[in-house]
Amino acid sequence: MKYHLVHHLCWLAAIAFSLSATAQDKVAAPMEDVNQVIDNTLDSLNQARTVRPAAGSSRKGNNPVLFLVGNSTMRTGTLGNGNNGQWGWGYYAEEFFDNNRITVENHALGGTSSRTFYNRLWPDVVKGVRPGDWVIIELGHNDNGPYDSGRARASIPGIGKDSLEVTIKETGAKETVYTYGEYMRRFIRDVKQKGGHPILFSLTPRNAWQDQDSTIVTRVNQTFGLWAKQVAEEQSVPFINLNDITARKFEQFGKEKVKYMFYIDRIHTSAFGAKVNAESAAEGIRTYQGLELANYLKPLVSDTETGSSRQEGRPVLFTVGDSTVKNKDDDKNGMWGWGSVIADLFDPNKISVENCAMAGRSARTFLDEGRWDKVYNALQPGDFVLIQFGHNDGGDINVGKARGELHGSGGESKVFLMEPTGKYQVVYTFGGYLRKFILDIQEKGAIPIVLSHTPRNKWKDGQIERNTDSYGKWARETAESTGAYFIDLNKLSADKLQKKGAKKTAAFYNTDHTHTSFKGAQLNAQSIAEGLKESDCPLKQYLK
Repeated sequence: MKYHLVHHLCWLAAIAFSLSATAQDKVAAPMEDVNQVIDNTLDSLNQARTVRPAAGSSRKGNNPVLFLVGNSTMRTGTLGNGNNGQWGWGYYAEEFFDNNRITVENHALGGTSSRTFYNRLWPDVVKGVRPGDWVIIELGHNDNGPYDSGRARASIPGIGKDSLEVTIKETGAKETVYTYGEYMRRFIRDVKQKGGHPILFSLTPRNAWQDQDSTIVTRVNQTFGLWAKQVAEEQSVPFINLNDITARKFEQFGKEKVKYMFYIDRIHTSAFGAKVNAESAAEGIRTYQGLELANYLKPLVSDTETGSSRQEGRPVLFTVGDSTVKNKDDDKNGMWGWGSVIADLFDPNKISVENCAMAGRSARTFLDEGRWDKVYNALQPGDFVLIQFGHNDGGDINVGKARGELHGSGGESKVFLMEPTGKYQVVYTFGGYLRKFILDIQEKGAIPIVLSHTPRNKWKDGQIERNTDSYGKWARETAESTGAYFIDLNKLSADKLQKKGAKKTAAFYNTDHTHTSFKGAQLNAQSIAEGLKESDCPLKQYLK
C-alpha cells in the first residue's frame, strides 16, 4: 500500500512537472544582452543603500516628492557621483524643479532591470511615497540576459500575463519571473495604492545610428518603449517618450557632436548627455497636456541680452575668449581686449558685433559656467563666431583656479576630482573643447573662426615668444580637422611687434606681458581683419 501511494505521488509529481515544463516552454526566450556593458552595482546592494536617499527624506513640510526609479541612465554606478566619467540624467533633474514646492529624489541604481528593481529596491522606495507624490519609472535597459543565472535580471518580453518559475543556479533561490509589462503594472498599482501619481518613461536613446543615415536607431523602438506606452495607456497613466525627445536633438546635433553626449560606451551618458536627457524629461512633462507635475517646474527663463543687437536680415558676429578679448574696456589708459574694438572694422549697416568673452576664462571654464550656452542659444544661420582661448588653458586642472585642460587637440579625456568643489569632472583636451564649440556653431548653421591666442610681450634672444608648438598648433589642428576657418592671430600680431622691437612693444601692453592696452587691442583687431582678407571666409565681406 505504502509503495503504491509513493508511486502514485511520484506519478502525479511527474505529470505536474511535465505540465509546468510544457507551460513554461511557451514563455518567450529572454532578450539577448547585445550591449555587453558590465555594471555589477547589484553586487554591492548594501553600499548602494547607504548612498541612495532614504525614501521621502527630502520632503519639505507637506510638499510632494518626485521619486525617480530607473537604472544607470538615470543614476550611474553605485555612488552616482560621476567618478567614472558617466552621469545619469536624474542627477540634473532637480535643476528644473522649484525646490521650494517639490523635492526630487533619485532612487535609480545602475544595473537594475524592472524585475530586480521591483524585487530588491522598490519595497524601500514605495514606503516613502505619500498621497500627492509623483513617481517616474524608466526601466528596461537591463531586462535581458538569462532568467535564472548570472545577474538573473531578465523579464519576459512583452506586456502579457505570462510567468515563469525559476531557480537561480548560483544561489538556489526560487523566483517567479513576470513580463516587463507586468512589472510596470505592479509599479503603477503600488504607487496608486499609496495615493501617488505614476508616470512611465521610455528609455534614453543609445549612440547607435541607422547605416548611412542620420537617424538614431532606437527612435523606432518596438520593444520596451512600445511596451511602456501600451501599459501606460492600459492603466490610464501618463507616458513620456524620452527616447524620441532626446533622439530628435541628437539627430540635430549630428554624429560627431553626439560623441560628447556619451562616455566610455554607447549607453551611458557624459555630463553633457545627462543634462540633455534631464532637459528632455522636463520638456516632456511641460508639454504633456493636463499633467499637473508641470506646475512644479521652474518657469522658462530666456536670455534677452545675448543676440540683442541683431537686426532683421543681418548676421551677428560673436566673439568669445578671455581677457585679451574682453577686459575692463572703459578707460583709454586701462586694459583692453580686441573684441571691444573690432566692431570699428566692420560695416554696422551689414553686421553687428557682440563681445561675449570673459576675463580669466579658459575654454573649459567658459563652457562650464554656462557662458557658451548663451552664445549657442542665440546663434542663427549665417552668424559668425570668433574663438580665441589659450592664455588660461595651461593652468591647474583640479586645484586652485582649476581651469586647465589636457594638452593637445586629440580625443583624450580623463576624470579628475575637483578640489574646489569636491566633485568629479571629465576634462578633455584643449582641442576637445574647441571642437565642441565648432560643432555647436556648425549645427546652428553659423560659421566658426578659430584664432591662435594673442602674443605675450615676452622676448628671448631678440625674438618675441610665439605659441607655434603649443596652443597655436592645437588650435590650427582642431580647426583643420573640423572644417572651421583658422587665423593665426599669434603670428600676425607677433610679426608686427617683432618689427617694432622689444623696446617699443611696451606701449601695446598694460600692467603685464599679457593684457593689452587700447593700442594693443587695436593692433590685434587689425591682425584679425588682415587674416580674414587673406582667407576665403565670408566674414571678410562685412569689413569696412
